[in-house]
Amino acid sequence: MKLLALVPSLYNTSPGQRFRIEQWEPLLREQGVEIDFEAFESEELHSLLYTRKSITRKVGLISKAFMRRAKTLRSVHQYDAVYLLREAALLGPPVFERWLHRQGISFIFDFDDAIFVPYVSPSNGYLSYLKFPAKTGTICKLAAHVMVGNSYLADYARQTTDKVTIIPTTIDTQKYRIEPREENRIPVIGWSGSYSTVQHLDTLARVLARLAEREKFRLRVIGTNNYQIEGVDVEVMNWNAKTEIDDLRPIDIGIMPLPDDPWSRGKCGLKALQYMALGIPSVCSSVGVNAEIISDGENGYLAATEDEWVEKLTLLLKSIALRKQLGWQGRATVEANYSAAAQAPRVYRIFESVVHQKKKENQNGK
Repeated sequence: MKLLALVPSLYNTSPGQRFRIEQWEPLLREQGVEIDFEAFESEELHSLLYTRKSITRKVGLISKAFMRRAKTLRSVHQYDAVYLLREAALLGPPVFERWLHRQGISFIFDFDDAIFVPYVSPSNGYLSYLKFPAKTGTICKLAAHVMVGNSYLADYARQTTDKVTIIPTTIDTQKYRIEPREENRIPVIGWSGSYSTVQHLDTLARVLARLAEREKFRLRVIGTNNYQIEGVDVEVMNWNAKTEIDDLRPIDIGIMPLPDDPWSRGKCGLKALQYMALGIPSVCSSVGVNAEIISDGENGYLAATEDEWVEKLTLLLKSIALRKQLGWQGRATVEANYSAAAQAPRVYRIFESVVHQKKKENQNGK
């Protein structure tokens, strides 16, 4: 089976892409699936896209990306099917998706965010208004099969098609392992994200300030080069794909705050899953899929109010035994339901069914 993967980002640069198709690819290859990746971004576009730098330059690079994408699709007939992550182009209506459908090319559409919800990026401002979020429904209708990361996204996709399968975002449990380490003299609360999501951490500023008045801890912030909360000992570091796991390991308690809004309800719990896979107990907002991943008090904690955040973080800061207990239960949850090894066979069966159905249609047409 030979597939063309139309993805938005360069290889090993985007969390959603890394923890979905890129992570499944080696396991699919063992089943005889060959995947060619074609990113919409160029290196220059990637370096600018998530900064506030020149909108004019971004527009020019996006125009070039459209031309590259069109050129790529000229050879699409040599593939058995197309895997499409999120959208074929970062901006505009579903031009390429409609073209694939007209050409009789079967494609599997995969998305792990509420990309059908209007969202203004902190980095790209007015360019966000050219995203055409409503095109998501059209792409679902045109796709041979739709894969989504959670039930909230599935409910949306099922408005236009019944060919929908929930494939959660997964963790490579061979790379993410619990390893022995010395206890930190001062416990570390950790958050991992990006420039565009650091606003979520801001919602815990008062919680962490209150906590610092009664408990000793250090806050490790991964994904930005500057962050401060008055009264809190903050350690800041940029995200790095090569050191990501090692940067997470020293964390004693992982946090994942989210606002309860339509965009956040589409999140697939990646950060919580990363913490849990490493045996790090997590405290997460009770929003969207977090409430499905975490059973409160069993494999982590859920929090909805400021007082709940303070209470549950305090419990974990005070007890190494509790941290270890919830950490091991979190790891067991990942191994059972959210590992790449557990989910890749389901992805393979979807790809196989789409390719088989297309071959059957071609034979009947002849």
